[in-house]
Amino acid sequence: MAASRPKVAVARPTAAGGIPAKRRGKNARLTASEPEPTAPAPAPAPAADTWLAAYPGLKQKLAKLGIFRPADLVTHLPLRYEDHTRLTPLADVAPGVACQVEGTVIATEIHYRPRRQLVTTLSANGGQVVLRFLHFYPNQQKLLAPGKRVRAFGEPRVGFFGVEMIHPAFSVVADDEALPDALTPVYPTTAGLAQSALRKLVARQIERNPALLQDSLPPALVARLRLPDYGSAVKLLHQPGPDVSATALEERTHPAWMRLKFDELLAQQLSLKRHRRARQARTAPALRGDGKLVLALLEAVGFKLTGAQNRTWHEIKGDLGRRIPMHRLLQGDVGSGKTVVAALAALTAVEAGYQAVFMAPTEILAEQHYRKLSAWCAALGVRIAWLAGGQNAVQRRTALAACASGEAQIAVGTHALFQETVILARLGLAIVDEQHRFGVAQRLALRGKGAADGRAPGGIAEPHQLMLSATPIPRTLAMSYFADLDVSVIDELPPGRTPVITKLIAQRRRDEVIERVRAACATGSQAYWVCPLIEESEKLQLKTAIETHALLSAALPEFTIGLLHGRMKADEKARTMAALVAGEIKVLVATTVIEVGVDVPNACLMVIEHAERFGLAQLHQLRGRVGRGADESMCVLLFGEDLNPVAKARLKVIFETTDGFEIARQDLHIRGPGELLGAKQSGVPLLRFADLEKDAALLETARGVADDLLRDAPAVVEAHLDRWLGGREEFIRA
Repeated sequence: MAASRPKVAVARPTAAGGIPAKRRGKNARLTASEPEPTAPAPAPAPAADTWLAAYPGLKQKLAKLGIFRPADLVTHLPLRYEDHTRLTPLADVAPGVACQVEGTVIATEIHYRPRRQLVTTLSANGGQVVLRFLHFYPNQQKLLAPGKRVRAFGEPRVGFFGVEMIHPAFSVVADDEALPDALTPVYPTTAGLAQSALRKLVARQIERNPALLQDSLPPALVARLRLPDYGSAVKLLHQPGPDVSATALEERTHPAWMRLKFDELLAQQLSLKRHRRARQARTAPALRGDGKLVLALLEAVGFKLTGAQNRTWHEIKGDLGRRIPMHRLLQGDVGSGKTVVAALAALTAVEAGYQAVFMAPTEILAEQHYRKLSAWCAALGVRIAWLAGGQNAVQRRTALAACASGEAQIAVGTHALFQETVILARLGLAIVDEQHRFGVAQRLALRGKGAADGRAPGGIAEPHQLMLSATPIPRTLAMSYFADLDVSVIDELPPGRTPVITKLIAQRRRDEVIERVRAACATGSQAYWVCPLIEESEKLQLKTAIETHALLSAALPEFTIGLLHGRMKADEKARTMAALVAGEIKVLVATTVIEVGVDVPNACLMVIEHAERFGLAQLHQLRGRVGRGADESMCVLLFGEDLNPVAKARLKVIFETTDGFEIARQDLHIRGPGELLGAKQSGVPLLRFADLEKDAALLETARGVADDLLRDAPAVVEAHLDRWLGGREEFIRA
């Protein structure tokens, strides 16, 4: 029996094997003068309530994997493959190298030391391998009876019984049973759903339901993109032959993988772009003011807008003047001045006779916005209402009445603004800070609070929406997940912002760091000390905010040490923040509630405890709380001794760069788009197969093809979206 199998080289991305290179992007698109023929929609698949009629117990298990229809099962692609097409002689088994063996059972026994386990010994041609099962059923002992011919796949190791496989996949076979002629797929699965059952389900659909393999894209388009047809690609990925390059499969560079990744990216682009078109068909109020409040604010703030602020403000102003709902994302690095641009937009709504709401995900951040807007608008005669969960009944009733009557021209608050009890007389603009932290349902609730408008469908004009993000978004992420939005970027910092020096210091040198804090406070400056937990955890032996507050209070008795965390009552947080701003608190010990929104120019030192436990975006946001004044500022990252590779990578990035866009790019590489976007809340389709860095050329091509199909081939669009999204609303951005 052969110990190895031949491999056939697979074309790499720039070869004719199937990935469209960037230079082919334009050629790959459809043109208005040469429309693609409409592809027939795939034949109807079995109804969702009948295709599993013979397997009623599987429905819930498959639902956990996102499989609701036969089409979902076909696109449930393998994570990896096992080579069951060849056997390794028992005498040649090498520890640590996964392989398939075959032999006769010479003994099967239950051992009780060190724990109850089933031990089977296979023998063939003078070699032996032990199969060991720590969890087993009585029927397994019967299957592995002496004299049976058994084939097993696993990773050998040297153990107490010699060379052994722990919990291998196995089957009882006939003496002359043929080997499979394709690699064996290993699928993502869930508890109670065995690989063997999942393989049978997939194979049955592929064999018995050819409609599922029908191409949703026109043949001419597929040929122009130099991609394989859909059916061939799907069959190869589920059942690759032994001559297919294992490397190309594992690295997902095989043309079959390229086809599936392109289809996935195309579905995402079609979904978002179609949503954008639907939005443009809705009605919003035209917010055209006289500019008096805007001009007064620019004079009141005491600083001149940067070129980037001016540019983004005029982009937003242009959108507000149209009767098409604005959905614009304003992104900029920490401290780039997004708030003043948002304030100009809010005042434009007020000038036009409408209301604006300004929402933030935390009370601390929302209150910072409220204080800043109140200070700026104090002399302008603009009434601002405050709405948050921590208000008492009288305060809340007063704020609600002001919003409902229209007396409050701007409302600032947290998610409390989404509640049904909040009525806004003439809502024209919604500003959402850190928008990815709000759920889809919450953002949809805003749409229903628009102003009455007889010209709008349903009599309600949808408010314009301006979303703010202090986490710069890498270009590929913006292209992929924000195709339905207009994006404005503030790409320069205001003059006078001093660069923050970043230091990496081991935990064992904490006493030195405390002395740094003492020296900074002695010169009149203030400091933050950030901790990842509020109370002690037995699992994570980390310094906590409460413990650190006590420690610093004892070590620095000459200074007032404050404490701030998420479990404090709203009035306690407010008093603490007021004391910090007034300079009464010299050192604020806090959790990540200060991640965004806290603006104290006198604070020039930040210490982040157990920095290895934080994500890159958090570290960058926290570091941005200092360096807001004229004095030199420093951020000290205290780290533990035993760092894993991911933690080392994060600390290296944050130490080497202060460029928020580069940090975001590295964060995307380390964490992926799901965590970066808060995708469980954002309502965007997460990519299962495509990689935004590796597949940037595919994404470019998919964007162009999506525009062409939406213009020229609506039937193709419907067929493709039905295959990939199946009408699931969570894939459409709110």
